[in-house]
Amino acid sequence: MIETLYWKDNTLFLLDQTLLPHETEFYECNTYLEVIDAIKTMKVRGAPAIGVSAAYAMALAELEGVDLNKAGDEIKSARPTAINLFWAVDQVLKSVNEGNTAVDTAIQMEKDDIAINKKIGEYGSTVIDDGDTVLTHCNAGALACAGYGTALGVIRAAHEDNKNINVICDETRPVLQGARLSVFEMQEEGIPVRLIVDGAAGHMMQKGEVDKVVIGADRVAKGGVANKIGSLMVALAAKRYNIPFYVAAPISTFDFENEIFDTKIEERNADEVLKINDGYISRKDTKVENPAFDIVEADLITGIITEEGIKKPL
Repeated sequence: MIETLYWKDNTLFLLDQTLLPHETEFYECNTYLEVIDAIKTMKVRGAPAIGVSAAYAMALAELEGVDLNKAGDEIKSARPTAINLFWAVDQVLKSVNEGNTAVDTAIQMEKDDIAINKKIGEYGSTVIDDGDTVLTHCNAGALACAGYGTALGVIRAAHEDNKNINVICDETRPVLQGARLSVFEMQEEGIPVRLIVDGAAGHMMQKGEVDKVVIGADRVAKGGVANKIGSLMVALAAKRYNIPFYVAAPISTFDFENEIFDTKIEERNADEVLKINDGYISRKDTKVENPAFDIVEADLITGIITEEGIKKPL
């Protein structure tokens, strides 16, 4: 299984996902501020992986002798949409208040994440039929978690259950997590995969080449889910062609108190849109809007696959 992160000698090592699939290099974090930087610059990304990294950031802050409440506030500010980030910090603070160390808590949270994802895969495999072609958006695989994955974990589990499945990954502009990461994971697992541009998803559904859609989520709340920008268009096309649309996410991604449209949508750097391979594809002074996420309303979602079973949207 692809190793997203590991803890050794009181140091956190993060697989630098900005370099994949052509380079495999780990980014060494000796301080909690270095973890914050890694989260902001998307060296580590994906809601569960961000959560586990945040826990390890708290562990590093503890080792540095930094006040954990202060460090926690700084860590929470790294990315505003992924609720796992906030959940992980609060879990560490709660555990420390109960007499545990932040280091031991983070190590356990990493183990728990992998176990939870495998349980999600187990439930998710039940909705994947032999011969299905599954479309997925962005990357909700092992690289988005401590291991195994959520949406790609469902696909992995179906593959492990000896189901003959195929996968379609859309590229997921502007950072291309589908093209760079999800395709890479499927190729490493030997699961048949095709890459399409984002705008081709509806076309593939119209041709009858998609049987199921499975995506991850950065936040599940009342009324729907927030996920990588472009998820809404995929969901709308799936609704039009009566294709089951599933979200795979751990309970830690659920916000039971707030409405999904209260979610703060992160606006990222314009250069992500303006440039490809460090070359400008539009004039530098072009006005850009670059929301990182959009919202898929509850009525577009067939079910949410969790470690506790398949649930209806909130």
